[in-house]
Amino acid sequence: MPPPAILGQLVLGYSPLIARDRSVIATRVTVFPERRDAAPDAQALMQALLAVWPPPGGESLSLSLRALPGAGAAPATAPAGPAAPTRATPLTLNIASEPWLRAVLASPPPPHVMLEVPAFMAGDPAHAAALQALHAAGTALIVKGRPVTELPRELLPCFRHSLIDTGEDRRGDGSQPPEGVVRRITHIQVGVRTLAELDAAFARGAVGVLGWPIEDELQSGAGRAGGPDVGVVAELIRRVDREEPVEKLEAVLKNDPQLAFRLIRYLNSAAFGLAVEVSSFQHALMMLGYKKLKRWLALLLASSSKDPQMKPAMFAAVRRGLVMEELVRHMGDEEQRGEVFICGVFSLLDLMLGQPFAELFESVPVPDRVRQALVDGSGPYQPYLQLVKAMEQGVRSDIRDAADAAFLGISEVNAALLRALAVARELD
Repeated sequence: MPPPAILGQLVLGYSPLIARDRSVIATRVTVFPERRDAAPDAQALMQALLAVWPPPGGESLSLSLRALPGAGAAPATAPAGPAAPTRATPLTLNIASEPWLRAVLASPPPPHVMLEVPAFMAGDPAHAAALQALHAAGTALIVKGRPVTELPRELLPCFRHSLIDTGEDRRGDGSQPPEGVVRRITHIQVGVRTLAELDAAFARGAVGVLGWPIEDELQSGAGRAGGPDVGVVAELIRRVDREEPVEKLEAVLKNDPQLAFRLIRYLNSAAFGLAVEVSSFQHALMMLGYKKLKRWLALLLASSSKDPQMKPAMFAAVRRGLVMEELVRHMGDEEQRGEVFICGVFSLLDLMLGQPFAELFESVPVPDRVRQALVDGSGPYQPYLQLVKAMEQGVRSDIRDAADAAFLGISEVNAALLRALAVARELD
């Protein structure tokens, strides 16, 4: 079945919204028009996005943010809500085109979609009536950027949060944004790239952070992950690679019952799509075989860190694997898809475990093509890894260039991204 036509008219990027406890509580999708002169189709765009993020039964994202420990006072105008985050599936939508944003503003998205509105539009009296109507309809709005002047008093209740780039955030330098913005709207930091920047953003009072804090320099031997999970999973991968009897594999798993539970939970998730429920490790091996099982052990290894600071990196690694697999779904065989998945999932393992890839792969066996991509920065999987990195950074020209290098059309790339993010939601 071909992708929806709307996916050929856009370029999509994505990033996580990170809470103070380092958990990821929402996804931000950035939308660029492929052709700036194309007529916006807001309805088709929302249909494509809501297929991945359907309206939840719980409360909106702002209520989840308010409930986080240390998140600070809620905006005075925020509605009352539950004291704990709900099992919502929120989305923040960054539309990098004024005509497309105007079209979406004219068709209110559901309450679980947080819509970003640039400060220049928020302060324009021509948009006041539309923003107030959206607020009345329950749409959650974020003012993006630092307003030059105070927002009109009647518009302040329309905005749940302000979005401030690290380059624009002058908190601590003696300057202050307009008084109304400080007192009435909490802020989300955007543009964070390292763990130090993540810590600094929350120290300045951010209630959330948009970005990928995964660009720290590798501290060789730091051993950030720690704990028994990493060693047990690595040992399992080695034994599965040697296709040892199931009894020997189960003997390793007995050292970590919690890990065995997590593996069975993954295999029984809707994302995996098995027709029957897996009840034991032996059953899993019988259903999957060694090669498929190795893929899910790779996923476990990338999510075994005990360090809460690594939560965003684990989030990124899982999605990299899923997106890369979807990028090759219609052109590669099952073995290639499995290898591409492992390449993406392992692509941040050096950061999470504090070891260079060349050292890591001495103890954890990986296919040659995965080694080429992660150790040498070459080989057939490198273009797909570069493409998923470009989607994470959300720069339109970089995404287009990377798609061209991978010989993929933008419609294929967008469809792969949305399919992968839908699967990832089932694994969270």
